[in-house]
Amino acid sequence: MTPASHVLVIVPTYNERESLPGALARLAAAVPDADVLVVDDGSPDGTGDLTEQLSEADATERGRKAIHLMRRSGKLGLGTAYIAGFGWALERGYDAVVEMDADGSHRAEDLPALLARSGDAELVIGSRWVPGGRVVNWPWRREFLSRGANTYCRIAMGIPVKDATAGFRVYRTDLLRKIALDEVDSHGYGFQVDMTWRALKAGARVIEVPITFVEREQGVSKMSSGIILEALVNVAVWGTRERSRQVAGAFGRLLGRRSPAAR
Repeated sequence: MTPASHVLVIVPTYNERESLPGALARLAAAVPDADVLVVDDGSPDGTGDLTEQLSEADATERGRKAIHLMRRSGKLGLGTAYIAGFGWALERGYDAVVEMDADGSHRAEDLPALLARSGDAELVIGSRWVPGGRVVNWPWRREFLSRGANTYCRIAMGIPVKDATAGFRVYRTDLLRKIALDEVDSHGYGFQVDMTWRALKAGARVIEVPITFVEREQGVSKMSSGIILEALVNVAVWGTRERSRQVAGAFGRLLGRRSPAAR
C-alpha cells in the first residue's frame, strides 16, 4: 500500500465552540489537502452554526470546500458519531479516515506522521503508551486510569496494543468496508476498544505511532463515570466471549486429534 492521499478527518463535537476554530486552523496548516467532517450533536452553544461560518470562510480562502458539517438531532454519543462519519466517507470514496478530538488534545502536528504510516497498516493508532509517546498536564489519577484500562484490555481480550483506548487514529477505508459497522453498538470510549478488536479480527495490520497528548485547556471534558462503566462492562463481556471461543476451539482441535475418524 501507499500512504493515503484522499483523507477525511472526522471531528465529533458537542459544545466545542471555544476550541473548534483553533483545531480546524491547525489541521489546515498541518494537512492542507485533507477534508474535515464536523459531526455535531446539536450543540446548544452553537458549534454547528459556527462550523458553517468557518467552512464558508475557509472555502473562500482555499478555493474549495474542505470543511463539511453533519448535524445530528442530539447528544447521541461518540461511537455513533464516528460510525455516521465513516458511512459519509465511504459514500464519497476517501482512502482513509481520521478520528480526532476537537478540544486540542490531539495535536494536528502529529497527524502527518500517522498518515505517513497508513501505507504500512490498515489501522494506525496515535499512541500515548509506546516509547516516545507522552501526556501533558494530566493528573496522576487519570494517567493511572488510562494505563490500567489498557492493561485490562490486553489481559481480558488479548489485544496486542498498548493504547487500545486511543481516540487519535487513521483507518484505511478498505478495512472499514470489512467491518460490519451497523453491528458496532459501543457509544462511549469503549468504542475505540471495540473497533481495535474488530480490526484485528478482520486480519488488519495495526501499528502504533507515538504522539503527545495534551489535556484540553478549553471547554469541559466529556468523560463521565457512566462512560467508564460502559467500557469496563463491555470489555469484560467481549473478553469472556473471546476466551470462551478460544477454549472451545482448543477442545475442538484436541478432540479432532483423538478421534479415529479424524485419523
